[in-house]
Amino acid sequence: MAESPMSPASRVDFYGFLDRMRRPAAADLFRSIKSFLASLSLDEPSAEEDGARVQAFFTAMETTIREHPLWANATHQEIDHALEGLEKYIMTKLFDRTFVSSAEDAAADAEVSEKIGLLQQFLRPCHLDIPKILHNEASWLLAVKELQKINSFRSPRDKLLCIMSCCQVINNLLLNVSMSNDRSPSGADEFLPILIYITIKANPPQLHSNLKFVQLFRREAKLVSEVEYYLTNLISAKMFIVNVNGHSLSMEESEFQKHMESAKLGTQISAASPSTPQGLATSTRGPQKQTDMEVHI
Repeated sequence: MAESPMSPASRVDFYGFLDRMRRPAAADLFRSIKSFLASLSLDEPSAEEDGARVQAFFTAMETTIREHPLWANATHQEIDHALEGLEKYIMTKLFDRTFVSSAEDAAADAEVSEKIGLLQQFLRPCHLDIPKILHNEASWLLAVKELQKINSFRSPRDKLLCIMSCCQVINNLLLNVSMSNDRSPSGADEFLPILIYITIKANPPQLHSNLKFVQLFRREAKLVSEVEYYLTNLISAKMFIVNVNGHSLSMEESEFQKHMESAKLGTQISAASPSTPQGLATSTRGPQKQTDMEVHI
């Protein structure tokens, strides 16, 4: 499974970076970071523009760190740890500016969550043509729990690790079934339907905004290979859910619409029930771990 965002290795990356940045020799780096954050705050938030500026800053800082005396004779891994620490520090500072940065993003999050809430009431694995041999409630539950953690973190890397962990649970399930049943290795045609089903079961908070945040602010050099494959598949799963219809669920459109209307009615009845708590304020940003919030150099 992918490294946990709360693993000792992840903490070493981040706190090792902070430790070096507190040294007198890092004063020039600290000034560069402070200047960048200040310059960004002068303009109105714009996710795409902010993403481009942040990526350019990461690229420039990579060159600076590689040539800096504090990292003289550093290994490739040590440089990578420093860059991971830099990304987490910058994006923790910029989180409130860059996550759900527009009304459109908030609306997209609400649309996806509402659609998933309706699908949860009637969708079954058979609607996604998932073979019975791949039905494994224990593995599916583990994948659901990993994906639901995504809103608990503030850095792009930590959010991406939640996606990776979820997808690797699914991939391991496919590999185990293939090996134990002498089947050909499964491909995207079996992986994606299970990921769609897991995403619907999980209904991860603010899915649209979390995916956009990772795409825009995770260092581009890290969005390659297996990571890129899993992220692309989750984006595809989200788009499938947004555009779902009867045909995509192997049912007549009239039957699909009947299920959706019934689910909407059930939701309305539940909302009107006296047993439903009323008047509770709900954050549009979701819970975020405090350990990622209080970051000081």
